[in-house]
Amino acid sequence: MCGINGIIFKSKQEINTVKHTLTKMNDLIIHRGPDDDGIYLKSGSSYAVGMGMRRLSIIDLSTGNQPMYSKDETIGIVFNGEIYNFQTLREQLKDKGVAFSTTSDTEVVLKLYETYGTDSFAMLDGMFGLSVHDINKNKIYIARDFFGEKPLYYTDTKDSFYWASELKSIFNSLITKPAIAKEGLNLYFRLTYIPAPYTIYEGVKKLEANNYLEYDLETLNFTTHQIHDTTPKAKSKLSFDEAKAEVKDRVFQSVESRSVSDVPLGTFLSGGVDSSVVSYCLSEINDSKIDTFSIGFEKATFDETDKSRVVAKQINSNHHEFIINESDLSKNIDAILLNFDEPFADSSSLPTYLVSNKTKSYVKVALTGDGGDEVFGGYNKYYIGKLNSRYTKIVPKFIHNRIKSLSSASLKRKEDSRGFKYKLNKLVNAIDYNDSYYWDIISLGFETNDINALLSDAYQKQNVFDYYKTKTNISNPKSLHEFRTVDRHLSLEGDMLVKVDRTSMLNSLECRSPFLNRELFEFTMSLPEDYLLNKWSKKHILKEAFKEDFPEGFLEKSKQGFGVPVGDWLRGGLKQELLNYSDISFLKNQSIFNTDNISKLVQNHVSGKEDNTFKVWAFYCFQKWYSKIYID
Repeated sequence: MCGINGIIFKSKQEINTVKHTLTKMNDLIIHRGPDDDGIYLKSGSSYAVGMGMRRLSIIDLSTGNQPMYSKDETIGIVFNGEIYNFQTLREQLKDKGVAFSTTSDTEVVLKLYETYGTDSFAMLDGMFGLSVHDINKNKIYIARDFFGEKPLYYTDTKDSFYWASELKSIFNSLITKPAIAKEGLNLYFRLTYIPAPYTIYEGVKKLEANNYLEYDLETLNFTTHQIHDTTPKAKSKLSFDEAKAEVKDRVFQSVESRSVSDVPLGTFLSGGVDSSVVSYCLSEINDSKIDTFSIGFEKATFDETDKSRVVAKQINSNHHEFIINESDLSKNIDAILLNFDEPFADSSSLPTYLVSNKTKSYVKVALTGDGGDEVFGGYNKYYIGKLNSRYTKIVPKFIHNRIKSLSSASLKRKEDSRGFKYKLNKLVNAIDYNDSYYWDIISLGFETNDINALLSDAYQKQNVFDYYKTKTNISNPKSLHEFRTVDRHLSLEGDMLVKVDRTSMLNSLECRSPFLNRELFEFTMSLPEDYLLNKWSKKHILKEAFKEDFPEGFLEKSKQGFGVPVGDWLRGGLKQELLNYSDISFLKNQSIFNTDNISKLVQNHVSGKEDNTFKVWAFYCFQKWYSKIYID
């Protein structure tokens, strides 16, 4: 597990110039790899190439140093991630006569590329961001894993081409600060995050998941290519019981493959279905007790540590429980939010950082339940999406509008308490009578009309989801499998995986997600939808597969997720900072927002007149990022 950086100068350069640039890029991501670093340098007649890396040693601690080279040194690689099938691939290559000098997965990736070229990227089961310089082809290849667990950013300027695991390495290498991108800005305030290929910066992109970039050092041009064919597979003809048995086997196999490590390993255990299943599987394949880690909150309505204790007792783990409060947040909030390098408003990043920070004292690798909702259909929004089409056929729009009006008044909340009233109000407001309702359901920040009122005319961008509608070939998602496909491209890559990667790596902790297994995902996509979302039961087949391994009814208990009472904190310890960010003169100098609407939104929240937690938190996170980048 590492972080990588790279640069191509589009003219001949002194090697020391390239080395100096890469060293600065590497130093900015030392948290991703505190154990070692390395730099690759090559100079041509009209260009210079540099690749750098920081290493967090997990496998092959003594001989896995990077960069690595082919025997004739015509191919060099820097690699970030873990390849879970590297031992199988290694044996296959040995059968073809390939010799190895280390036991690392990086060398397997290098030898695989030597043997199969870019077709080798599709053979990798794992999470990765990598770059390869092939002198024979005079090309650079930059690749990213199927789900986008590991990040990769890039930008093409007049004089240089940069790529990096984190935006900060690129941003701090540019001569001038890039402007704010309208697409990134509007996507952020719609979604509360920015999915690939966009970033908040004009001209800076994320390499999309399941893609590789091919840079031609002769023409100084690049193209991107898909790695795996994502054409839907044939529908499975398995009965429910057969599919259930297959699910259990596949989950166990995935957990086992992701538990290979030369350093201590444990699990994040929230007490939800996904983390409980992963923890159970790991405990079953280990001869000794495993370590489990959970985090809770002083505010009772947000604390669910009782559920994790049940599982810890059931699997007899060494359980570590940490309770946090607002003071824990205040010590770390700048470090957490600003490390994303662009606006990011998923408040669950705060406890994810803190549990990672506590966990690193015990283990160097943690398995998580991330991806279980996308793979097995576990989100409430999937149920709402299915409900929407049925509800709108039965209930006339004018009647629903009356219900919505009444609920808005009777269910209005004045504090950040996400109980029954919150959930019911959210459900009523999620119902949409237009064909594109799912795009509104996933908009956790501001909807279309809200965005138009929020941003000044100069920063508005209409139809920001058009790229993804074309990318997925799904304009108006209506089925569970379509919802999940959209989420794989947006919320999984842009939110969930960003949150986990940045917060864990900021603590030099590696997180692995057994549910994020391409073959497992494709298998569940082949199943009938009611195997996954069965009447009132979400993740139905996963729960059924493992229900005998937990106390009766445990897997059916509701769980609210990794929520944090940021709405309360914005009225408390963060209030003054928030008011400074919404000061009229501050807003006018930015020229980004409609000042009157923002002021009203913030004042209504801090005064307790109404709860605007998600919108105000998105605004607060943006302003904190903006102040750091364009004012400090």
